[in-house]
Amino acid sequence: MHTEYHKWFSERLQRNMELKVYGHYGKPVLIFPTQGGRYHESEDYGIIGVLEPFINDGKIKIIAPDSIDYEAWAHPSADVNHRAYWASQYEGYITHEVVPFIHSNCNNNDIRIVAAGFSMGAYHAANFFFKHPFVFDTVIAISGMYDLKPLIGEFGDDAIYFNSPLFYLRNLDNHQVLEQLRRNQIIIATGQGLWEEDAIADTHEIKSVLEQKSIPAQIDFWGHDVDHDWVWWRKMLPHYMGIIGV
Repeated sequence: MHTEYHKWFSERLQRNMELKVYGHYGKPVLIFPTQGGRYHESEDYGIIGVLEPFINDGKIKIIAPDSIDYEAWAHPSADVNHRAYWASQYEGYITHEVVPFIHSNCNNNDIRIVAAGFSMGAYHAANFFFKHPFVFDTVIAISGMYDLKPLIGEFGDDAIYFNSPLFYLRNLDNHQVLEQLRRNQIIIATGQGLWEEDAIADTHEIKSVLEQKSIPAQIDFWGHDVDHDWVWWRKMLPHYMGIIGV
């Protein structure tokens, strides 16, 4: 398998940021790490291994970035303004640094990207997909939560609102954006086993919101034995890769 390691200094984040690319050709898939995870997480936990048939066949190219969750929404003690600032900087890093890198790496400035992830990575995948539907044409979000209340509490301001898909999608009325979302491919799934209670609730809720907006989506609830765990995520993501038609 062709692999590449990249590191550059991000002015937005004021630090070196690392990422890894797996594959020589194919649809780019940006896999966000779980809460506080690193760029090598997908490899460490066997996700790259189970996707190897798709990678080696040139169907997909995986891009695995770093996160800064513990300085942003998952910071254990910082105030909301601090968290919102770093979340905004991370969004800028992804959209203005990582996305152009992907276009260059794929030799295609028009290629659209799959956003994917598990747990908090699913939150990031969904949030980037819904906020940037002309950049990402597919989302595979597994075992995710789609508002920030579990991390922030009941505090609310524009930064919270515009980074919680369950909030901003309800009031989305931009016709062009809605039509693009209706053309894109949405897969949101969760297990119903251990540690999935919050993901189950948010997945039901986002299903309702998308239906109200007439946005087609595949929303799946796997079995009661399917836990919030890598063992199951290694089964779920390849299953959905086979569905999206790469």
